[in-house]
Amino acid sequence: MVIMEISIVPIGTKTASLSKYVADVVNILKEEKGINYTLTSMGTIIEAVSIKKLFEIAEKMHNEVFKKNIKRVVTTIKIDDRKDKDNTIESKIKSVEEKLK
Repeated sequence: MVIMEISIVPIGTKTASLSKYVADVVNILKEEKGINYTLTSMGTIIEAVSIKKLFEIAEKMHNEVFKKNIKRVVTTIKIDDRKDKDNTIESKIKSVEEKLK
């Protein structure tokens, strides 16, 4: 699995609150097949079988914000793509938790 963290920030909104825009882009994820995602307070983490799928999803999420009459959107993406072993959101968290014991 390939893991991507994505944060999408609309610029020039009428209020400081962005939660309605976040909800709109998370709704896109609900419709996607073959992915797993976790919403966090600072972004969304998505895992998929290919980097191509993640880029397709990122583009959909990024463009969704423009449909809300926003003129500028800043999207930040981080990708973790391992070829030496399975990589999942859950396995990454478990690895750290095991080391905390």
